[in-house]
Amino acid sequence: MRIFTSRPALRWIAPLAFVVALSGTALVATTATAERKLPPRSAEELLADVQRARVDGLSGTVIQRANLGIPEIPGAGGRDSSEFGSLVSGTHTLRVRYSAPDKARLAVLGTYGETDLIYNGKDLWLWSSRDQAATHRTVTPGSDNPVDRQPGEVPRTPEEAAKQVLAALQPTTTVTTDSAVTVAGRPAYELVLDPNDDATLIGQVRLAIDGDTRMPLRVQIFGADDALVFEVGYDSVTFTRPDDREFGFKAPPGTKVTEGEPMGPRTPDKKSQEQARKEAQQAHDQVKIVGSGWSTVAVSKVPDDSPNAKGAPELDGYLNQLPRVSGDWGSGRLLAGTAFSVVLTDDGRIAIGAVKPATLYKALG
Repeated sequence: MRIFTSRPALRWIAPLAFVVALSGTALVATTATAERKLPPRSAEELLADVQRARVDGLSGTVIQRANLGIPEIPGAGGRDSSEFGSLVSGTHTLRVRYSAPDKARLAVLGTYGETDLIYNGKDLWLWSSRDQAATHRTVTPGSDNPVDRQPGEVPRTPEEAAKQVLAALQPTTTVTTDSAVTVAGRPAYELVLDPNDDATLIGQVRLAIDGDTRMPLRVQIFGADDALVFEVGYDSVTFTRPDDREFGFKAPPGTKVTEGEPMGPRTPDKKSQEQARKEAQQAHDQVKIVGSGWSTVAVSKVPDDSPNAKGAPELDGYLNQLPRVSGDWGSGRLLAGTAFSVVLTDDGRIAIGAVKPATLYKALG
């Protein structure tokens, strides 16, 4: 089952890029003896297994935990844990359903309600029980995949996180395997990545892989101090196709229904394709990469027309609560997270990496 592609996603439906695997639990020990010992497999074999894994359907409950050290955005106070935007911090429970090739459902459960994304062939729904509001879009044949994930978002599923982990493998990583772990009651392999890099804030990454389906069951990221900074994995899961009625949606009485713009096939002409290629190349050329492996730092200029450019009201309040820092490189604001650091300079540059702030300052110099 492959739900994710490289095409840009519409921001409001990006959270539906999910369903293939999620939810682990702190109720189960990180490493526990499984009832059935799986035959050994090398790291290379497991990596190939993950790339080839496909299932026709699944139903599961997911638990996601994020302790990334991100301050609360001003104006977001009171945000219910059922909102997709809340997934960047705290602990969250999600329900997932998938039936190949074109049915998927994700529900984020909160204290005061839930938010659902339902994709069923030609229909795509976003529904909030708390707001009593629903948005519907019609998906026509040939459309871009409506469950594409927005680049740069926090992973919501083990498959999303696994792809990022696999892409991060470098010669500076020690990779080991274990075949005696259990996740959601299922015997699993565990791929353990240890960065051989004292400059990174990442201490270890663990990827649990189902012993039968080879689907990712859980991804855990630990900081340099061995504290868990991010986890997403199954708490329970069955790899069977759900009943079609699981993907039906009828707006409850009193729900405000909005009809969104239809999602039709996009066939850009040669001029549009060439323009897109030039813009992509320009964006690539504006990024300076400093270092390598786990301690890589990316430095770029914030576009003047970006919604995240300095001066945007939604960003100003957030920046004002971050500490000011300065050095030979200039001055700006620092976000020092548990697994990454970001510096936004007063002259419009941004530096980010899974490193301590001092490494960013050096890259900016």
